[in-house]
Amino acid sequence: MCAHVVVAEDDPKQAELIRRYLGHEGHRVVVVHDGRAALDEARRHPPDLMVLDVMMPKADGLDVCRVLRAEPGTAALPVLILTARSAEDDLLLGLDLGADDYMTKPFSPRELMARIRTLLRRSGAAGPAAAAPDPVLRVGALSVDPVRHEVTADGRRIECTPGEFDLLGLLAAEPGRVFTRAQIIERQHGIDRYFTSRTVDVHVMNLRRKIEPEPQRPVRLVTVYGVGYKLVAEPAEPAEPAEPAEPSEPSGPAEPSGPAPAAHEPQGIRRAP
Repeated sequence: MCAHVVVAEDDPKQAELIRRYLGHEGHRVVVVHDGRAALDEARRHPPDLMVLDVMMPKADGLDVCRVLRAEPGTAALPVLILTARSAEDDLLLGLDLGADDYMTKPFSPRELMARIRTLLRRSGAAGPAAAAPDPVLRVGALSVDPVRHEVTADGRRIECTPGEFDLLGLLAAEPGRVFTRAQIIERQHGIDRYFTSRTVDVHVMNLRRKIEPEPQRPVRLVTVYGVGYKLVAEPAEPAEPAEPAEPSEPSGPAEPSGPAPAAHEPQGIRRAP
């Protein structure tokens, strides 16, 4: 059973990164960008878990956590706090206010997902593992498993660096969609702040060596010239040309359709009587 998760994060890039990873695991995600909206959403539709940023407008994450714990409808709601503050006093304050877990930025998305899974198991909201939808992203003979961090192509296990895996996961989540370099960089900044246009091209080149039957003639990770890159299911093999039909044997000698034409006789030659 998928969980209902509210992500309260004022940074759109960070919020999209978390939403994407949670979506890969089959969860239903609602994103809000300020503390007041987080409280309103929790009161209207109490979630199974809230990911709560500290530094938000209208009400910061610590105030939101304090209010959630004081209200009967949300007092038991699992809360994971995210913050750029790394001081021990801030961490202890968040836990004292009732947060169930605490992570500092920048964070590993995979570690965040592991902590969320732990909180959901503790609360019983995750349900049996077998009931969860399949999180594997499949595009033709290529599959990307964001939970196990595995890639396979044509049944072969592919070893990817973290940057290559995250780029492939982004493209596999929306097969056929063209992503510009700028869009890829914007999405990946939450993972790697040094991600550049050159990084994109290097990752694409390395991925093609690993997942393409012929890296010099890519059919999966393709370039849309002047725009960007997209991931597609490789085209089907071209159909074999049909064999030409055998000519039918005639059933007998062809009957003449009329009198045979007279043979041409050369001029000046007379037939013997």
